[in-house]
Amino acid sequence: MTSLAITRPRSDLGVGLWVFIGVATTLFTLFVAAYVMRMSGSDWSTIALPWQLALSTALLMAGSVALQLGARHAARSRWAAARTGVLVAGACAAAFIASQLWAWQVLQAAQVRMAGNPAASFFYLLTAMHGLHVIGGLVAWSLTARRLDPPRDAPRAVEAVRLCARYWHFLLAVWLLLLATLTGITPAVVAFVCGSPGVAP
Repeated sequence: MTSLAITRPRSDLGVGLWVFIGVATTLFTLFVAAYVMRMSGSDWSTIALPWQLALSTALLMAGSVALQLGARHAARSRWAAARTGVLVAGACAAAFIASQLWAWQVLQAAQVRMAGNPAASFFYLLTAMHGLHVIGGLVAWSLTARRLDPPRDAPRAVEAVRLCARYWHFLLAVWLLLLATLTGITPAVVAFVCGSPGVAP
């Protein structure tokens, strides 16, 4: 019956995902800390970020919402709607990668190279690391989408969509952290917070 939510036992996959999220969070936190510390260098030159990053943010948000809705539909055995949510999320993720590559192309055309300016180096590094995590998520997404066509094991299919949605929420949170770091943390902010008047604003 479609009106009844499917229950499923907790599996080791959920625990494993939380462990992975913890490790990845630590990794990105260390990168952000290195970014902030490197700002004190005299060779730091802030770069203008392309508008494509706003498009990337909207796409990742849309994918996260789509997967959350897909998980809710799956829990109620609304498999067609669940599959639609999952497919929309995958399309948004692929478009996110494309928009990131577009942003890189814009910066390259503006002569913003990885070598020579640590701000540019960190931009490419941080966005590349996040992009790799999105690509990894697409691998899990493809397996999840196959479970819904049609679901042979309903509880496992529900769990797969829920875990996929959880990972997408993590990707969104990390991206927002990176975006806030790239746009909101400047040498002047670091100098004010750390009390280092020698750092030029």
